[in-house]
Amino acid sequence: MTVTLPAPPPRIARLPRNRVGYPVPWFVATVDGEPDFRIVGPGKMNGALMLRCCWICGDSMVNRTLGEAATQYAYVVGPMCAANRTSAEPPAHRACAIYAATACPFLTTPGMRRRDSNLPADASEPDGVMIRRNPGVAVVWVTNGWHTIPGYRLFHLGEPAEVLWFAEGRPATRGEALAGIDSGMPILQAEAEQDPDPALAQAMLEVQYERALDLLPGGAR
Repeated sequence: MTVTLPAPPPRIARLPRNRVGYPVPWFVATVDGEPDFRIVGPGKMNGALMLRCCWICGDSMVNRTLGEAATQYAYVVGPMCAANRTSAEPPAHRACAIYAATACPFLTTPGMRRRDSNLPADASEPDGVMIRRNPGVAVVWVTNGWHTIPGYRLFHLGEPAEVLWFAEGRPATRGEALAGIDSGMPILQAEAEQDPDPALAQAMLEVQYERALDLLPGGAR
């Protein structure tokens, strides 16, 4: 079986492909001779942190070739990350991030679930609380800032220069984007209830939610 994908940007076109035909992102680990898209390869997180490599294509994030500014970083995240402004993955080039949001089978297929079977014994979860559901919406968050959250391998999403919403590989409607946020709120509310100061955590979550609504496609309310 092969797949038909959108035309890739130049950096993505240089990546190897798996047997089905998907480009293999730079971060992906090889397990038993095959790329396993669920697993981050050895040294890739440190490479992204130390060398400022694009998480998807592996090229330098400070390379001014191909018409992209060195100060622009793009994160591919779920809709709840538009609320808490946190990502477990480093940034990518804007073009690479958009391609991932429009071509990745998990991000473009709302009914697809994460496969947890047959993971290597030494596979570990990323920092933070991972929301394992498929929200049906992918967000490309473009910002001019780049920094980690102290004490964690988590990335703070700086003030957005651009926020793009996608569903099923196309621009998402406002309703789809809102549904993606609203369906994840109970998960974040449950986490807030476990906070040492649940009232403060809930209040902060409400502020985050309202702030995210102003970033939905179609403009501010």
